[in-house]
Amino acid sequence: METVLIILQALCSLAVIVVIMFQSGKEAGLSGALSGNSDSYLSKNGGGLDKKLAASTKWIAAAWLVLTLILSIIAK
Repeated sequence: METVLIILQALCSLAVIVVIMFQSGKEAGLSGALSGNSDSYLSKNGGGLDKKLAASTKWIAAAWLVLTLILSIIAK
């Protein structure tokens, strides 16, 4: 049982990394603030993919947290 949970936790860890890497930056940084084009097409029109990636990041991170808590209880 513990081995299965460890494998699931590792998969969740990799999934969080992949989902975060696919997300675009929320700000253009200093260059975007100076040039004035901090509003992109996606930010004006909802950015459907970014919203889905942000939501999936939250759910995968929550699953990772639950798995971590379960593993810490089992390991005692």
